[in-house]
Order: sequence, then structure tokens, then C-alpha cells
Amino acid sequence: MTTPENTAPASAPAPKIERRRDWLPSLIWLIPIVAAIVGITLVVHVLMGRGPQIELRFKTAEGLEAHKTAVKYKDVQIGIVEGLRLAPDRSHVRVMVQLNKDAEAFTTRDTRFWVVRPRFDMSGVSGLGTLLSGAYIGADAGTDKETASEFAGLEAPPTVTRDASGRQFVLHANDIGSLDVGSPIYYRRIKVGQVAAFELNPDGNGVTLRIFVNTPYDKFIGANTRFWQASGLDMQLNASGLTLRTQSLATILLGGITFGAPDNQAGPAAQENTDFALAADEATAMKQPDGPVQNVLVYFNQSLRGLAPGAPIDFRGVVIGEVKSIGIDFDRSAHEFRMPVLLQIYPDRLRRRDVNREKGDQLTQRQGIQFLVDQGLRAQLRTGNLLTSQLYVALDFFPKAPKAKVDFSKNPLELPVMANSLDELQSQVQEIAAKINKVPFEQIGKDLRTTLATLDKTLNGAEQLVNSLKNDVSPEITAAVKDARKTIDSAGRTLAEDAPLQQDMRQTLQELTRTAASVRVLTDYLERHPESLLRGKPDDKK
Repeated sequence: MTTPENTAPASAPAPKIERRRDWLPSLIWLIPIVAAIVGITLVVHVLMGRGPQIELRFKTAEGLEAHKTAVKYKDVQIGIVEGLRLAPDRSHVRVMVQLNKDAEAFTTRDTRFWVVRPRFDMSGVSGLGTLLSGAYIGADAGTDKETASEFAGLEAPPTVTRDASGRQFVLHANDIGSLDVGSPIYYRRIKVGQVAAFELNPDGNGVTLRIFVNTPYDKFIGANTRFWQASGLDMQLNASGLTLRTQSLATILLGGITFGAPDNQAGPAAQENTDFALAADEATAMKQPDGPVQNVLVYFNQSLRGLAPGAPIDFRGVVIGEVKSIGIDFDRSAHEFRMPVLLQIYPDRLRRRDVNREKGDQLTQRQGIQFLVDQGLRAQLRTGNLLTSQLYVALDFFPKAPKAKVDFSKNPLELPVMANSLDELQSQVQEIAAKINKVPFEQIGKDLRTTLATLDKTLNGAEQLVNSLKNDVSPEITAAVKDARKTIDSAGRTLAEDAPLQQDMRQTLQELTRTAASVRVLTDYLERHPESLLRGKPDDKK
């Protein structure tokens, strides 16, 4: 029999617990997911709007700051400086620039960059606005199809940017003078352009300049246009006198270039990059082509003081050449010094070209020269300016000149010369003085005294005759004889050796001799100082 205490109760089945699956995420995770999406969107937007990164090289980073200095084109920001680094060799500064997306055109290989700061140069004052806003990097977009990521920055702003309207031309000169990059170009005293660049020729025999002429003035440059330097004061002092030409005040201080055309006939419009010659002055630029040159040698037997290389050769008022060189030569046959002067003559200035004239009707060169010499063609030194004592060589005809024969076997050809008027005057004075010195004044005085003594004896015999006939001759005759005696005595005293007349005559002859010497001194002084005719001797002015 079982008792309830010993009887175990029946165990109940254990409850089965199952976890409920929740497929929906918790709302707390929505926040980081949204933030990540927004961040990725912003990064993508920034990356898509970010332009290319380039590197610029400058000698110094003066005025540049990272994350502050802007890159501008026409005052519009196209980028910003992100970093500054010193080159490993410390020769330059590397500037990291981040460009905008719309500034990809500034990565072409020929793009130019420079730092805009306050500057004062040949072209004027620039960059004054940066005194308050700070320096920035200027840019000039290139036209090359290739791109680059590294650029060498310019140390000075370019004179001509690629968006400027106009044309460039090339000038060739012997030297740069006072010109520089930015020097103005003038046309009729109006500034129409500037010098863009210059460089020394590879052979060292000159310089080449590139100039830029703005629109619409570039249309005035034609095939016949002449260029010349208008730098400072153009002053010329020659046998023709003093010539002074000036342009504007800017050219006096900074230099400049002027252009024009003879008779305002510029000809067809010149193409861009056309080559022109740059003359030193307007007279050289505007003169007509001289054609072939003929060297002629002349020998002067007088002083060449006042004659210098470059002096003009004048033919009846027309300049047909210039003096090339002056020398000295000893003639062994004549045992004297001669002064050779080499002349450069341009025959085209003496004749007009006539293409219709037959060749057979023309004289040969030798025949023409000999014909002119036969007509009296001679070279002569003349004074061109009394103030400066400068001489020039004149070619003129002297019909009374001695005949001369031209030796065509000599090279260069020799032409005969004619002494100038001062030399002729000096020669004439010397001849007169020599003739006066040859007059035997002492012998003439002795002969005159002898003649008077003989006359006195004759008068004494006449007086004795008169005394013997005294009683037979009328008193009038006696008085006449006495008067004659007095006259003879007076003449004797006058012609005596110690008489005042003799002394006055000797003094007169001495004064005449001194006068001849003074004339020789005067002609020598006038030859050396012809300007004294106008201004007097320097001692006279004190």
C-alpha cells in the first residue's frame, strides 16, 4: 500500500521558448548611414568640382601665402595657392596651386604665370591695387594643345598678353640704345604700342627687337615703313649747322621708337612678324637708297683742321657722299707731306635713271669722269660753319684751273684739287710781302742823293753866271734865281740823309714790312679760327 508521501507527482513538460525574429533594422542605425551618404556625396561633389593641380617655380615667395594667395585672370579668381616649398637645391621656390574646374585651359604648355606686386618700370607704375589686397598670381592662357603640370613663373609681368589686339613686328638694329622692354612705340607722337622683347643676335653683330603695335594703328605699317629711335635728344652738329629734334617727354626719359613712311606712302600693309631695319635717327631712316658707292681719293696740301670722317661732300648744294677717312702721306719724289682724304661718292645722286636711253648713247664711266675734269671739276676744302670751324669737301667746276689728266690705273681713283680762298689770299699776301722785301730802298736813296748833289753843282754854276750878268739882267730874273736857290736848298735839306723825309720814308717801309707780316699772321689765324670773324678773339671778350 502506498502512501501519498511516497508517491512522486508526475512531472509537467518544460515550456519551449522561441526567440522572435525582427527583420527590420533599428532606427538608431539610420543616422550614421545618412551621414555617410551625405559625406560621400560631398566628397564626390568636391572631387568632381576640383580642377587640376599645377606647380609654379619662382625665385622668391615674396607676398605669397598658402590658402590665402589667389590666382586670377582678368581679376577673376581661378585658383588658390595650397602650399609653398623650397627646392632641394634652394635655387627657387615651388608653389603648389589648385585650379578651379573651369580653369583647365590654363594648363596648356605655353601658359604664363607671374606675381602681381606694386612695380615701377619702363612702362609705368602697375600693381598699386595690391597694396591693400595683397599680392596675387596673374595668369595668361596659352594656345598650345599640349598640357603641363609644371611651369616656370615670370619674374615680371608680360608686356603684351595674348588677348591683346594688334600685331607683332621684328626690328633689327646695331645696338639697343636706351630702349628696354616696355619702351613706347609712337606714330605722329601718339603712343601706339611698346617693345615686347629684345635679344642679342647669335653672331653678336646686332640686336633683334620684337615690338607690338595695337589695333587699329597696326594698319599704318606697310612695306615702305621706316623705323628709327626717338630716344632722348637727337642733336646733330655738322657743317650745315645745329639740328635738334625731340619727341615726347617720355622718350627723353625712357626712350622710344617712331615710325613713318617717305611722302606718307607706306605701301601695302605689312604681314605680322615682318622684318624691318631700325635706324639711329629720322634722317638716316628717311633717306633714299644710295645705290653703289664709288671711292675717290684726293690729296690736299693744306691743313685739314676741322675736317672729320663723316663730313659731307657737296656738289653745288647737293650732298652726294661723305668723307670716309683722313690720313697723312710723305711724297718722296716731291719731298713733301700730302694729306690723303678718301671720299665715298654715290653716283646715283648725280644722275637720273633712264631705262629708255640706249646703252650706246651713254658715255663710259672713264670718258664721263675725264670730261668733267677737263671742264674744271676739282675738289676743294670749304668752311661749312664759322662757329664750329668745321670743313667739308666741295666738288665744283673751276674753268681757269690748270689742265689735269686722270690716271684710271689707280684704285681708288684720284681727282685733282683746288686750294680754297683763304689759302689763295695767304699766298697772295706772301707774294706781295716778298716783292716789297726785294725793293732796294737804300740804293734808291743813295742814287737820289747823288742826283741832288749834281743838281746843286749845276745851280751853283748858274748862280755864278747870273752874278756875272747881274748888271745886264733885270731885277726880276735875279729874284727868280734867288727863289730857285731857296727851293733847291729846301729840296737838298729835305733829301738829306738826316732829313725828316728820309726818316719818315724808312719808317713807312718798316711799317709796310710789319703790315705784311701781320697779314700773314691774320690769314693763319683766320684759317684756324674762322669763327673769330663773328665772335672776336677770346681775349677781346674779357
